[in-house]
This record gives sequence, C-alpha cells and structure tokens, in this order.
Amino acid sequence: MSARDTTILIVEDEWKIARFLQMELEHEGFKTVIETNGRQALDRIIQEYFDLILLDIMLPEMSGIEICRCVREISQIPIIMITAKATIEDRVMGLDIGADDYLTKPFAIQELLARVRAAMRKNKTSTSQILDQGNLRVKNLVLFSKRYEAQVNGQPIELTKKEYGLLEYLVRNKHIVLDREHILQDVWGYEYAGNTNVVDVYIRYLRSKLDEQFGEKYIHTVRGIGYVVKD
Repeated sequence: MSARDTTILIVEDEWKIARFLQMELEHEGFKTVIETNGRQALDRIIQEYFDLILLDIMLPEMSGIEICRCVREISQIPIIMITAKATIEDRVMGLDIGADDYLTKPFAIQELLARVRAAMRKNKTSTSQILDQGNLRVKNLVLFSKRYEAQVNGQPIELTKKEYGLLEYLVRNKHIVLDREHILQDVWGYEYAGNTNVVDVYIRYLRSKLDEQFGEKYIHTVRGIGYVVKD
C-alpha cells in the first residue's frame, strides 16, 4: 500500500500540533483527517475507514487509553500513541492495551514517519497471515470461516447463521453469477419450488447490513438470473 492510498486519523486536541502533523504527513503523500475530541474520534473510527491512527493520550471527553482499549475490541488497525507523558508506566500501559508503538513529544518528524511506515508494514504482514488461515476477503469485508464471523474495516457485522452461510457462499463464488435455484440448493439444502422469495429476502438482509451500512456495493443483481459478489 502506497502513501497516497493510506488514510491516517490524527487524534490530537492541540490544533497547532495536529496541523503540523497533517502538513508533514500530506507532504509525504498520505491522506489525513484530524479529530480533536476523544469521544468523537472513537465514533469516527467505528463508522469510517482509516489505515492508521496517531493517538494522543490527553483528550477531551475520552482519553487515548480508553479509545485504544475500545478500538482493540473491534479492530487491529495500527495505533501509534503520541504523548507528552514519558514515564515507563505510561508506555507500558499504552502497549499493554494494544498500541503498536509509542512516541514521546517532542519528536523528530523523520522518526514519526519511520514508525508510521513500520506499523503499516507490520499490519500488512499480519493481515496476509490472517487471510492465509482459510479466511475470505472481498474489498474491506473479511469472513472468518472457522468462527462464522464477518468484519468490514475491522468492525464486526451481526449476522444470523443463515445470513452468514449465504454470504460465505456468495464470497466463495465471487465473480460467478449464481441463480436462485443453485443458491437454494446449496445454502438451504432443498430444491427450488418456484414459489418462494427467500433468497431475495436474505439478499436484502445482507445488503442492509453491508452495502447500506458501509456505503460499499458488495452484492450485485444480474437481472433475470441471480446475484454475484464482486471485488
């Protein structure tokens, strides 16, 4: 992943510092977003997609420690904590709750950039290892087949067993147009009777939880035939 394909969330309540980081990162080609409020930052992390988070500890409404702890419950997005608190206890706490790195103010921008690149390389390797364990991926959707779980941008998606089964079937056959008869036979296990719209109903369920929720089209309709999942 190149710098221009990487979006970094800067969570820092001191505007001058946040703006300085933004200018330096954008000079290197990264895309950036600034958030100065802790609770609003967590909301954005849950709702939006970022490739890396630069996270201050002392923030209004919610501390960086709390944010990191909450994020690690739903995502493995790289987090670099940036703070003026330089005690060993603070560093240990940040790393123990899941931060990937810890940088103390003041710091050289070259060091920050090096740590950002290192965190991105580490995350790319970890993601590849996860996907090599038999999991499935389409765009930012990952299916953990051994756990019957699905995530988009690291955020878990609540699916019923049948919804997951249908989604996994579509993903395993991505780029193949599947008609309703075969979907019924392979997912529901019975012959298509010609008088049921169960496939269409469950496709609507999945679209409401994926396409509509995340603003990304995963399931495409092929008129007169059926459905297909595309990258």
